[in-house]
Amino acid sequence: MTTFLTYTIIGLVVGAVYSIAASGLVLTYTTSGIFNFAHGAIGMVSAFSYWELRVHRGWPAPLALLAVIVVLAPLMGLVIERSVVRRLRGASVEVTLVVTLGLLLALLNLSYYVWDPTLGRPLPRFFDGSKVRLLDVNISYHQLIVLAVGCVVAIGLRLLLGRTRVGLAMRAVVDDSDLLAMNAGDPERVTAFSWALGAALAALAGVLIAPLVTLDALSLTLLVVNAYAAAVIGRLRSLPLTFAGGLGLGLVVTYATGYFPQTESWDRLAAGVPTIALFIVLIFLPPAGVARAQASSRRVPGLPSTVAVTASAIAFAAATVVVARGATLSNLISLGDVLGFGIILLSLVLLTGFGGQVSLCQLTFAGIGALAVGKVGANPLGFLVAACGAGAVGALVALPAVRLRGLYLALVTLAFARFADVVVFPNSAAFGSGDRLAVDRFELGPVSFAGERMYFVLLGVVFAATAAGLLTLRRSSFGRRLSAMSDSPAACATVGIDVTRTKLAVFAISAAMAGVGGGLFGGLHTGVSANDFTMLGSLTLLLLVVLGGIGHVSGAILGSATLGVIAAIKPGVAEPVQRILDLAPGVVVMLVLASVPDGVAGWWGQRVESIRAWRRSDLRSPTQEARTDVQLVG
Repeated sequence: MTTFLTYTIIGLVVGAVYSIAASGLVLTYTTSGIFNFAHGAIGMVSAFSYWELRVHRGWPAPLALLAVIVVLAPLMGLVIERSVVRRLRGASVEVTLVVTLGLLLALLNLSYYVWDPTLGRPLPRFFDGSKVRLLDVNISYHQLIVLAVGCVVAIGLRLLLGRTRVGLAMRAVVDDSDLLAMNAGDPERVTAFSWALGAALAALAGVLIAPLVTLDALSLTLLVVNAYAAAVIGRLRSLPLTFAGGLGLGLVVTYATGYFPQTESWDRLAAGVPTIALFIVLIFLPPAGVARAQASSRRVPGLPSTVAVTASAIAFAAATVVVARGATLSNLISLGDVLGFGIILLSLVLLTGFGGQVSLCQLTFAGIGALAVGKVGANPLGFLVAACGAGAVGALVALPAVRLRGLYLALVTLAFARFADVVVFPNSAAFGSGDRLAVDRFELGPVSFAGERMYFVLLGVVFAATAAGLLTLRRSSFGRRLSAMSDSPAACATVGIDVTRTKLAVFAISAAMAGVGGGLFGGLHTGVSANDFTMLGSLTLLLLVVLGGIGHVSGAILGSATLGVIAAIKPGVAEPVQRILDLAPGVVVMLVLASVPDGVAGWWGQRVESIRAWRRSDLRSPTQEARTDVQLVG
């Protein structure tokens, strides 16, 4: 009984933190329609700021708490709302998701820049050493404070939304912001207040949980992933259900940790319980809880002719032959990374650019492909297993969310990527006891691509063929179904298109492409490890391909080239500059994407079309213009 009570108290404490974080997340989502993936990063920065003031600067705890929770965090929320959220009004769900992911990576890398991640930073608990005893169980004052604060937050938010003018305005801005404005309300001010309060709740959760865990930037940032399940239990609307879901999730996680067998595999499985819970919640999510995604605002690019596609693919493959003959071996490895990641990014062009479905786990599928090639062999059979295995897993991942899109599908894929990070890839059965799996280079009968030059040419040919295949697929009936599904799934279902089958098919094909890309990447480096296929890596790749142009095959090569340039520059510069380079993609996404949703390739395509239209109008004869004028007058 004592053990059960101990686990229950710990579970309630953890659940209270989940509930506080999830409540702030729901608050910002319901007032702005934007799901803030950077919510955990705000809490992480706040926890480090509290350590800076409380431990490093020696401030008293009450003063440090006021400075962080009452001043710094709300100010962060206001700045984010003013500089990011307002610019995203009317943007598609895909754009809003990517921008908040960029904010997550920017804040994470900013913390690395300010606080050296290699140094330990113990953070004392409130009233450290003081405790009370309940039925033979010692409860620390810090745990009691967490429980009390969780209850106060739940009751306070309930009273705020139900009994105050501000709460009434916050609920009104969700239902009809125009009507609120007509009744002398200020929707922008209400939204700004909600984001300030949401950031304060994120900070509160970060400060409360940091003394109970390691003060690590990545761990604290991703800790809020566990709160996503609590937010979804509340259907991203109900704060009471969100609070109850957080408490229940905390109890499940603690019981799993305490009662599972004390082995390495079971410990990792216990760590993955929150992501499993998120899967289960999304499977049984009632249709009324499914948010309707806004139609994509991206412009559909024109299709080149078959002759142009074929000629471009041949020219690209020929260019890789020329580069392979002239470049040094070390440069070929770096350039090979560009092509290898480019193949993985092409899978995102198909899935997100053509189909409008968001995936935050493409590197996870690539890791599955690399594992298959490493285990089976770098031959046609091995790559067939890689494609089929990754494709099958992709279909299974998408299955819980086949009736969803946008946010909920992104949450499913994020949960899967996190599950692979903490449960699957760290297992010795995956990458071996040495944490690195050897992957040979591709062989086709007597033809071997073991040399760097031959392997680079292989990567170039595969990339060119894949890009040409995608453009050809866009011309097919399946490609037209993808475009229609991206524009309006409801309209597709109305005209008889099987949206569920189309979603599963595009997810499976995209995952299979990523699996093949992962196998080729592993062969390039003759080995892979779990660190090559992390969730954060998937987020970075998505940001880069969106910046390059998610709806264009050229966006894949632009995104991977950007990654290659950053990787090539980093070793030769000082560590502070390296941190700035890591910070750059997230910052650029926040500044650029809201104004240029089509990315660099889309922007350039629009400029070219504008020039061509201007030249056509300039070349028109005066007689043609006169005829046009007469027709318009008539």
